[in-house]
Amino acid sequence: MGKLSEKKGYICDMDGVIYHGSRLVEGAKEFVDWMKKEGKRFLFLTNSSSKSPKELRQKLFHLGIDVDPQDFITSGQATASFLASQNPNTGVYVIGESGLINALYEAGFYMDQAHPTYVIVGESRTYNFEQIDLAVHLVLNGAKLIGTNSDLTGPTEKGIAPACRALVAPIELATGRKAYFIGKPNPLMMRHAIQKIDCRLEDTLIVGDRMDTDIIAGIESGIETALVLSGITKQEDLVMFPYQPNYIFDRAVDIIHAE
Repeated sequence: MGKLSEKKGYICDMDGVIYHGSRLVEGAKEFVDWMKKEGKRFLFLTNSSSKSPKELRQKLFHLGIDVDPQDFITSGQATASFLASQNPNTGVYVIGESGLINALYEAGFYMDQAHPTYVIVGESRTYNFEQIDLAVHLVLNGAKLIGTNSDLTGPTEKGIAPACRALVAPIELATGRKAYFIGKPNPLMMRHAIQKIDCRLEDTLIVGDRMDTDIIAGIESGIETALVLSGITKQEDLVMFPYQPNYIFDRAVDIIHAE
């Protein structure tokens, strides 16, 4: 296949690959600047639903990386897009932040705490018992339970924090209902990304820090994968998985000089 630096398209995770919370991963700016300089087609595909593409663009700008809002796809956007194709213009109850709520509004949904069609859970810094209690009541009354992504944890500048699946779990346990998760490795989100990047599968590389989302998503989509050890997954974790990435690097920037 030649050098990885000769790939035409790069689908990159963000948390653990580009930054940890509000701190850039070493070499991340150099990697993004290289993709821009070389005219690569790149897309940031994040399982986080908390921020909108405009907010993510602004976050990277403050960290010294200048990209366009169109260079992002979030699990919040993917969730809104999927649900709009299933049952548009209906009521939803949301446990989540502005990125998810705005994506749902833009897709035509409205907030409904009485008789929603869906209960949707994403990342939330204000998660509390009252929200869980209401969500359980609504799901038992017929609302469908949706999770924006299946990540149990996510990396921050302080270490590991609970993520979407951990927040959905109490609702699943209390209701006996299983949530449907939209984000990686769901093929729905990957198809959205592949269409947007408009690049042949064999000319594309997925760069991520999670074996259970990024790497399996690439394997199931027929795209070569590069695992970076700057986030969740460590070298010693690889023995726990029945599949392996095509390449392993300490950081995304190492891809530039890889053979």
